Amino acid sequence: MKDVATLAGVSLATVSRVVNGNDDVRPDLVARVRDAVAVLGYRRDLTASTLRRTDRTSSTIGLIIEDVSNPFFSAVHRGVEEVARANGVLTFAASSDEEPVRERELADAFAARGVDGLIIVPCGSDQGYLVRERETGTPLVFADRPPRFLDADAVVADNAGGARDAVEHLLDAGHRRIGFLGDRPTLFTAVERRRGYREALALAGIEEDPALERHGLVDSDSAESAVAELLLAADPPTALFTAQNLITIGAIRALRKRAAQHRIAVVGFDDVTLADMVEPGITVVMQDPYALGRRAAELLFSRLDGFNGDSRLDVLPTELVVRGSGEIAPIGEPA
Repeated sequence: MKDVATLAGVSLATVSRVVNGNDDVRPDLVARVRDAVAVLGYRRDLTASTLRRTDRTSSTIGLIIEDVSNPFFSAVHRGVEEVARANGVLTFAASSDEEPVRERELADAFAARGVDGLIIVPCGSDQGYLVRERETGTPLVFADRPPRFLDADAVVADNAGGARDAVEHLLDAGHRRIGFLGDRPTLFTAVERRRGYREALALAGIEEDPALERHGLVDSDSAESAVAELLLAADPPTALFTAQNLITIGAIRALRKRAAQHRIAVVGFDDVTLADMVEPGITVVMQDPYALGRRAAELLFSRLDGFNGDSRLDVLPTELVVRGSGEIAPIGEPA
C-alpha cells in the first residue's frame, strides 16, 4: 500500500479509503490510486486484520474444481482434503463451472485471503495470470489438466493411453465403425482422449470418419441427443467410445430408450455410479480421482515443506474395467 501511495502521490489514508470503497475521495485522486494499483498489481489483503500464526501461514489451501457436484471432482476434493487434514490444514473448495473468468476470480479471491497454496483444475486457455502468485511464493499445483503459459506442477491421468485401450477393446470385439463422443475440444482431457481414439483406429488400419465423431458435449442431455442422431445415420456406428462420465450416462439412456443396449457396444472413460447394476454392466476406462487429488496435494505440500526443484508432471495410469457393454459383438459377428 505504501508503494501505491508513493506512485499515486497521495497519502496512505487516501489509498486505504479508495481500496475500501469509500466515496469521500476526489475523483482525480481515485483515478490516480486505481492507476497505481493497476501498475503495481496491488491486491487488498483480506487477512491483514485477522490473527495469523507467527510463521505467517494461514493453515488453509484453496481448491478450484470444475463442479463440486460431479462425482469425479468430489473424489478429487476428498483426496486433497485427506492429505491437507493430515497436515493440519483446512481446504477451501469452489467450482469454476468451466468458466475461465470464474477460474481467475476464484484464484484471485483465494490468494487475497492468504491461502498457503492453490490446487486448480484449469478450464481457461491461459494460466499466465498466476505468474505473480508463483513469484510471490504461493505454491501452485494443477490437477486433471496441465496449465498453459505457466510452468508449474501438475498431475494428470493417462488420457490418451486409456482411450486407446477403450477403442482397442472394441476393435477386438469386431467393431470397425466406432463412434466418438467427446467433451469440449478446448479441454486438455478431451483432446487427449480424442487423440487416443484416433491412434487406436490408425494402428488397426481404419481411416478416420468425421461423421462418427461428436464433440462439445457438455452434459448427459447433449450426449443423448448426439447418440440419437448417430443412430439415425445411413451407416450408423456399431459401438461407441464415450469420453466422459456424463456423456456415458446420456449415451446409455439413448440406447435404452431404443432398446439398443444389447446391440450397440459402449466403453466409457471414467466410472459411472451403479455401472455394475444395469444390464449390461457398463465397461469403462477407470481413472482414480481420489488418487489424483491425493497426489496433487502431496506435490503442493512438498512445495510448502521447502522443495524448490523443477516443475513435475505426474501421469497416473488408467484401468479397463470389463462389465459387459464393451464386449457386445457387432451384428453378424460371433460374440
